[in-house]
Amino acid sequence: MDKPEVAVIVGAGPGLGNALVRRCAKAGMRVAAVSRRGLAGDADGDLVRGYSCDATVGEQVRNAFDRIEEELGPPSLVVFNIGIWDRGGILDISEALFEQAWRTGCLAGFLVGRAAAASMLEHGGGTIIFSGATGSIRGGAGFAAFASPKFALRGLAQAMARELGVKGIHVAHVLLDGMIAPESAPSEDLFQPAAIAEAYYQLHRQARGAWTHELDLRPYSEKF
Repeated sequence: MDKPEVAVIVGAGPGLGNALVRRCAKAGMRVAAVSRRGLAGDADGDLVRGYSCDATVGEQVRNAFDRIEEELGPPSLVVFNIGIWDRGGILDISEALFEQAWRTGCLAGFLVGRAAAASMLEHGGGTIIFSGATGSIRGGAGFAAFASPKFALRGLAQAMARELGVKGIHVAHVLLDGMIAPESAPSEDLFQPAAIAEAYYQLHRQARGAWTHELDLRPYSEKF
C-alpha cells in the first residue's frame, strides 16, 4: 500500500492556513501544520500534526523540515502562507518594522522554499506554493512595508519555477486580490478560505504537461 502524501502548511492558523490544513487532510494527506506556536491535531485526528517554527530563522526551518520528514515522510506539497499586514506612511515606517516585514514576508519564503526544494529534489518532485497579494504587483500608498517583501517573494517564486520546473518541482505563486473573510463571520463579498484552499489543492493536482505558475484569485465583487 502506498504511503499517504505529506503536505506542509507554513503559516497554519485562523483563516486560509487552517483551511489549507483541512483540505489536505480531507484528501487523505498527512499534514504538518507549522506556526510559531505550533498547533494541536484537530478533528482530522492522526492526519494533522502541529510543529513550532519561526520561519525567519534558518536553523529552525531546517530542523522543522528534518522532523517532518522523519515523522511524517518527505513533503509532496509545501505552502508558504506567511506575511505581515503593516500599513503606514513612508515617514512613519521604522527601520525595525520594515526589516521585520521583509524577514517575515520574503526571507522566510526563501528559507522555506529552499528547504522544500532540497527535500523534493531528493525524493522526485513536488509542489511549492507561495501566497501573494495585490501588493505583489502594485504598491499602494501607505503599503511600502507590505508591498516590498511581496514583490520580492514573487521574484523568488519566478526564479525558483524556472530553475526547478525542469527538475520536476511545480512552483506556483497565487495572487490573492481581496480580503479574506474571518471564519467566525463568512461573507460572500469576501474571500472564502475553503474556496482558496481548494484552488491551492487543484494546483498541486495539475498534470505536468499544463502547470500554472501564477494564479490570480479574487472574490466576484472585488474590482480590478
